[in-house]
Amino acid sequence: MSGRKTAGFTLVEVMVALAIVALALPALMVALSRQVDATGYLRDKSMAHAVAANKLAELRILAYARRDLLRGRDSGVASMAERDWYWWVESSLTEVPLFYRVEIDVALDEGDAEQPLYTLVAFLPADLKVESATEAAPDDG
Repeated sequence: MSGRKTAGFTLVEVMVALAIVALALPALMVALSRQVDATGYLRDKSMAHAVAANKLAELRILAYARRDLLRGRDSGVASMAERDWYWWVESSLTEVPLFYRVEIDVALDEGDAEQPLYTLVAFLPADLKVESATEAAPDDG
């Protein structure tokens, strides 16, 4: 019977294959876990961007309605996607006359003001004169 070969794996080959699989599976699970975490972080960052953009639009609308731009600091909570988002606004005068730098920070936790999830910076004019369409149209005469 020593001349006949049987098809199959030896015990050593099976043990080597199991060792390779045992090393590869944890690495695969770690990579998958990181991917899931990164997806959640990007979702949160995108939502924080939307909160900041909404707050900037609100500031612009209120500034034109009141004819006065927010100066200093403000903070609050906004609800979006069934979550509370904490925001902080700081407005400061720039070196350019009559222009303010507005910084909007957004975070998921009230204690994260120093390390926000998203920061939006915009520059707004302090002179908020609203011209009517007839005033803005060039004179044809």
